[in-house]
Amino acid sequence: MSISVDSVRVGKKYFLRNIREYHEFTTVKALGEKDFLCEDIHTLERYLLSELTAYGKGSDYEFFELDH
Repeated sequence: MSISVDSVRVGKKYFLRNIREYHEFTTVKALGEKDFLCEDIHTLERYLLSELTAYGKGSDYEFFELDH
C-alpha cells in the first residue's frame, strides 16, 4: 500500500511510480504544505514532488519510503 504525501519528510529517500515512470529521490526541502524539492538519487536532477504527481494517481501509482 502506498504512503500519502502527508507522511513525506525532508531528508528521507522515496520511490515513486506513476504512469509507468519510475523515480527514486531524496527530499531536500519542504515548499509549503504538500510540496517538496526533490533530488534524484541516480542523476542528481532536482524537481518538485508536485511535478511527479501532477498527472493523476491511477491504479499504477505507487509511493514508498526506501529503507536505505
